Formats: sequence, C-alpha cells, structure tokens
Amino acid sequence: MTGSTPITSDGADARASAPSRSGLSRRAEYDLRQRRRSTLVASVSTVLVVAAIILFVPMMPGWDRVRASFFDWETFTDSLPKLWKPFWLNIRIFLICAPCIVVVGMLVAVARGVRSPALFPLRLFATVFTDVVRGVPVILWITLIGFGVPGLFSERAWYTKPVVWGGFALVMCYSAYVAEVFRAGIEGIHESQRAASRSLGLSSSQTMRTVVLPQAVRRVVPPLMNDMVSLQKDVALVSIIGPVEALRRAGILVSQSFNFTPYVAAAVLFLLVSIPLTRLTDHLMARERRRTSGTAVS
Repeated sequence: MTGSTPITSDGADARASAPSRSGLSRRAEYDLRQRRRSTLVASVSTVLVVAAIILFVPMMPGWDRVRASFFDWETFTDSLPKLWKPFWLNIRIFLICAPCIVVVGMLVAVARGVRSPALFPLRLFATVFTDVVRGVPVILWITLIGFGVPGLFSERAWYTKPVVWGGFALVMCYSAYVAEVFRAGIEGIHESQRAASRSLGLSSSQTMRTVVLPQAVRRVVPPLMNDMVSLQKDVALVSIIGPVEALRRAGILVSQSFNFTPYVAAAVLFLLVSIPLTRLTDHLMARERRRTSGTAVS
C-alpha cells in the first residue's frame, strides 16, 4: 500500500478532460453519448405513440362520423381561405394589446413595490386592482366592459366599437397577471443590490430604474412569453361581443355547412402562431437556465 498513489480530485478532473482518440474529452464523449441515447429513446417512444393513435383511433366505432364532421378535407380547403382575413383581426388585436399589457403591467408592479409611506394609496390601488381583476374570469370582464361601457356614450364613434373595448378588457385582465410576473422578478432581486446602489448615492427611483428593473425584466422574460402565448389564444374571446374574427367566422361557416371542420381550420391558424411562440419561450427558458446554472441535467 505504500507504493500506491492516492487519487486526487485534480487527477480525476485531468483524466476526464483528457482528449480521446476522437479528439473530444471523455466528459464531452459521455455527454454526446447521453444526448444520442436520449434522442433515440424519445424518437422511438414518439413513433410508438403516434403509430398507436393512427392504428387504434380509426378502429373506434364512431370514427367515420367524427371524420366526416370534423376532418372533411373538402370543407377544410373551402373554409381556410375564408378565415384568413378574420384571423388577421386576431393578429392586429394581439399586436396592439401585447405592448400595452407590458407597459401597464410594469407600472402596476412598480406601484405595488413602492416603499414610501406617502405613496401607500398608490400601492393599495395596485393591490386591489390585481386582486379584483384576477378574481373574475376574462370572458366575464370582456362581456361586462364590451356591452356596458359603450352604452355610456350617445354618439357612435370609433371608441364605441366593441372591438375597442374588448381589447381594453384584455389589456386590463392580462396587465394584472403580467404585473405579478414583474413583481416576482423585482422581489427576486437581493436587497444587497438596493443597498449597494444607495451607498453609491442613487435615489430609490434611480435604483429601481437602473439596477432593479433591468435584472428583473431579464429574469421574467420566459414566463412573460407564456402569458403572451395565452393572450394570442384568448383574443378569440372578443368574438362574444360582436367582432367577426376567426372564431366567430368559423362559427358562421359551421352554421352554413352543418360541419365542424371550420373550427379545425381555425385551430390550425392559431397553431401557426402559438407553436412558434411556445418554441421561442422554451428557447428563452433553456438559455436562462444555462446562464444561471451553467449545466442542465437530463
């Protein structure tokens, strides 16, 4: 035993990082094998599940009726072009509401985090706003605001259109949820950051604007994107107060053809937008995970 050399951690690390015949380190080769194995297992399981669905679903006794009612190809190709223009209204509502939601949500989150006693009424209002708005379903807010507020005006103008107040209801509802996302990011910043900023002579507002908010926003981008994905789908709820967007137009086509395939066509259009947004969210979450932890364990 006297002639044996103890294995140190430095020696183990050196062997793990030593290049192999392929030119990669042993650690890199191991990670590559694990990724290939994971990819193979995922591919095989996916193929088996898809094959089971394709094989067994058509064997169900009511499949012929469902296929004729929901997956009629002729009805699909006929209704899809008729849904593009109404779907563009969904996109426009989303593009207008999304930046408004981010701005209002940020203001509400900052208001909830004020610490000055003189600004307590502002903090109380922000707290009541988030509690009340999040406590009522979005579809109910759209109904109340979309039918109620235009009745306050006697003349007919652009600001009395249902689509305007439907968009306002979406901004109000999602601002409450986004405000909580921003507030979680703000409160996640360690107090030492504020203390260091104050020791450098920054005021409370300067600390919030130049130190806290930039870090908080970077942390909450992935969950914020999840809210944007939900918003893109919930824009269809505006149809309940009158605007003819993709969902309402699909309903009209269904009533004309007595076939539910137009709803499937509308779903495909929504998927064309939601799936890229979802993949972007996953990418941002993975990048944030790598930035904060350095490694990802499968």
